[in-house]
Amino acid sequence: MAILLFAEHDNIALSEQTAKALSAAAKIGGDIDILVAGKDVSTVAEASAKLSGVRTVLVAQSDALENQLAENAASLIVSLSGDYDTIVAAATANGKNILPRVAALLDVMQISEVMDVVDPDTFKRPIYAGNAVEVVQTTDATKVMTIRTSSFGATEDGSTTAPIKSIDVGAADAGKSSFIENILSQNDRPELGSAKIIVSGGRALGSEEKFKAVITPLADKLGAAVGASRAAVDAGYAPNDLQVGQTGKVVAPDLYIACGISGAIQHLAGMKDSKIIVAINTDEDAPIFQVADYGIVGDLFDVLPELEGQL
Repeated sequence: MAILLFAEHDNIALSEQTAKALSAAAKIGGDIDILVAGKDVSTVAEASAKLSGVRTVLVAQSDALENQLAENAASLIVSLSGDYDTIVAAATANGKNILPRVAALLDVMQISEVMDVVDPDTFKRPIYAGNAVEVVQTTDATKVMTIRTSSFGATEDGSTTAPIKSIDVGAADAGKSSFIENILSQNDRPELGSAKIIVSGGRALGSEEKFKAVITPLADKLGAAVGASRAAVDAGYAPNDLQVGQTGKVVAPDLYIACGISGAIQHLAGMKDSKIIVAINTDEDAPIFQVADYGIVGDLFDVLPELEGQL
């Protein structure tokens, strides 16, 4: 049994999401190869080769793969699929974009958001916004799956380094899409998906100005990432890339502080795997308190400045 893991990276650094997806692949069992597709990715390939349990790192470099356009990346993966029983990627924006195309080209079902491995053919995944867990068994010749990385720890570096092998990508450009521009928000805080501490605000903050004035200072004091509920994002209090939840980012930090968030199902689906959850809300019956380790019933505009002062 052999597994191909599609690496998540920015052509400069390997994402921790890859190391977490590798933990899931290791649980499936078998030889694991990592595919690093991009341009000038030698640093990424070297980091991948250091991870424990990797047999070979396959490097595919081309101008057409620099931005990992889904059509081009999917064609590359399919061209290599004959040597693998399982194809895996982290359930990131890239993984969710590329692997469904791979599954369609191979005419197999994709298993999405795998959160546990029962055996090499049986997996657990969340459904109904995380309120139920579905056990899925597949008989497909090639298994294609994305991994909910918040459910797995990151694989550590091993004592040996895997060999790095360059592969011929041929005509890598499928000609179906082209890269125009990548506009990234500038942020000195930790990236939301990998942050150890997250301070999230909800609709109760009332405005964008109050969101920044109350949430940001506490996050700065803790060295934390800032998150937001969908209600806060929809109201314009925070940008879309800060949204935590089923339709935003799924996170599992060591500490999650929910401020003025009632705990709608779709938000809980994105953060309930956090190790310690602190909830601050004026409504003692808010659903967020059902998953919280610590709860403060009070006005966040009183509690947060006092907490920040104590820190």
